[in-house]
Amino acid sequence: MTLETPSTSTSGLLSKENLLAFNVGLALGDERLSAADRQKLLESTAPLVLLRGNWVVVDITLLKDTLSHWQQVERDHQREGISFIEGMRLLSGAPTTLTGGEIIDNDQWAFAGAGPKLQSLLAELQVGSLTVQETALLNRKLNATLRPYQWRGVHWLTRMTQLGLGACLADDMGLGKTLQIISLLLLLKQGGSSTQNAKQTTLIVLPTSLLANWQQELDRFAPSLNYAILHPAFSKWVSSKSPAAEKKLQGIDVALTTYGMVSRLTWLAKKPWSLVILDEAQAIKNPNTRQTKAVKALQANTKIALSGTPVENRLGDLWSLFDCICPGLLGSAQVFKRFVKQLENREDDTYGPLRRLTRPYILRRLKTDKNIITDLPEKTELTNYCHLSKKQVKLYHQLTREFETALEAGETGIKRRGLVLGYLTRFKQVCNHPDHLLGQGPFALKDSGKLTRLVSICEEIAARQEKVLIFTQYRDITSVLAEHLVQVFSEDGLVLHGATAAKTRQKMVDQFQADAGAPFMVLSLKAGGTGLNLTAANHVIHFDRWWNPAVENQATDRAFRIGQRKNVMVHKFVCAGTIEERIDDMIKQKANLAEQLLSQDGKSSASEQWLTEMNNQQLMDLITLDIQQVDITE
Repeated sequence: MTLETPSTSTSGLLSKENLLAFNVGLALGDERLSAADRQKLLESTAPLVLLRGNWVVVDITLLKDTLSHWQQVERDHQREGISFIEGMRLLSGAPTTLTGGEIIDNDQWAFAGAGPKLQSLLAELQVGSLTVQETALLNRKLNATLRPYQWRGVHWLTRMTQLGLGACLADDMGLGKTLQIISLLLLLKQGGSSTQNAKQTTLIVLPTSLLANWQQELDRFAPSLNYAILHPAFSKWVSSKSPAAEKKLQGIDVALTTYGMVSRLTWLAKKPWSLVILDEAQAIKNPNTRQTKAVKALQANTKIALSGTPVENRLGDLWSLFDCICPGLLGSAQVFKRFVKQLENREDDTYGPLRRLTRPYILRRLKTDKNIITDLPEKTELTNYCHLSKKQVKLYHQLTREFETALEAGETGIKRRGLVLGYLTRFKQVCNHPDHLLGQGPFALKDSGKLTRLVSICEEIAARQEKVLIFTQYRDITSVLAEHLVQVFSEDGLVLHGATAAKTRQKMVDQFQADAGAPFMVLSLKAGGTGLNLTAANHVIHFDRWWNPAVENQATDRAFRIGQRKNVMVHKFVCAGTIEERIDDMIKQKANLAEQLLSQDGKSSASEQWLTEMNNQQLMDLITLDIQQVDITE
């Protein structure tokens, strides 16, 4: 089967609106067979046929059935052609409807391939380069020197925008996604991208915590871009009424707003934008929230997602993202679930068709790839197994009995999920410190194996006069950790959490980055895990583990990013024999799921199982204390 751009196309471009020509044929190796050759095969009654000097093994029944199926598909699309989305599905090995058909692997005897013109266009997206004019324009207008992989990223974003195709720039944290987008915006402003709506405003949607960061980056790298911030904290004229806003946006190249404001400023969905860009696009992973629905209602020819973690916990994250940037490609939510279930039954290359289907729309580069970046230092990750104190063991056993009794009560549905998550949180609090669960007390060092290990490691860091970031998912323990570390470093550090104002955050960053600045910073994971450049630290400590490897890696990348000159040491605290050790195993499994989908070859194994969907026995196995591994501290 061969797919090709239609010969009647005058633009010569690939777009989601274009229809592809579709034809079915037979080939021997790379050589297409003639009608006479085909007839000879079909009339054969023997399992071996001499064809063009070669003996060919033929299953006539299977050949006839397969050929008949695809010829019917060809007839169905002969008049109007096959849609671009259906064509991309075929090229990936998936059925045109995603489900209800056979998944074909392109290394098998039946396959779909791109014709010369389409193949050339797809290849140009991956390995092409900006024009001489576009390169010269950026060299004049951009106050930065792009690295080779960033030039390629700007080219890819520019061509995807020209074609009206959605895109996901999934570069690792710290590789400069913001700079690549700013370069694209400069090309849009100057007409260097040849887009139809280059004169319209681009809308960038981002977390509130990143507003100041984007503001600084635009001022620094592209002062010629006119921008407005659609948030009351920055622009008093912002309101739910559109006329005033429409007037203010005249002559504005870029409008910045937050995910929260999109649902409040209803006029945003009524205005046609040149381009919609979603920073930290994992914010729309839940398709049922008001926030996600509001973002998906925004109008633009092209939507671009920026996310180093397009798959955070489950494949549904990927579906929701693509439902925004490439509507229809992955079908409806229900169709996608059936497609994934069909893939999971495959013996080899489980998610291969899904990976091939989404690959043209995702550009992903890793900091650890020396072909991408050669001057980044090494990152070493260590799992630090901590022991429980007697007080922790006593509370852990007590909580285990309570949890078992609660499960036996037989709650179902949302009540059971809430019960499970509530108790899992308490177990993790016990592992942090007994007083963390109890909500009171002096948080004595001797009562927590983790706290003891934290102090021990930080003593070494202080002796070397180096800096450290300490992440915890619990805001209420950030100040406790800071109080202990003040004694270690003999000076104050910094504490950042969700209640820290955006302007204060930047002041903290500047203070930490200064040579004589604070030696440590304690951050709540969700508030401090994105948008901060903290390369003054070359040590990262995860005091407690998040159930999401992507979020944890984002936090680590506050230090391990471009600009880092020292090797980075990452310590991940785990209480041996407890729920934390089992969650550590689950984190590795989830990381493998993302790797399998986003890597080029997909050679990885993965499984995922939601904590709240475990049965009672599985949950008890998860939390039961393994006394053989618990070395109780005094």
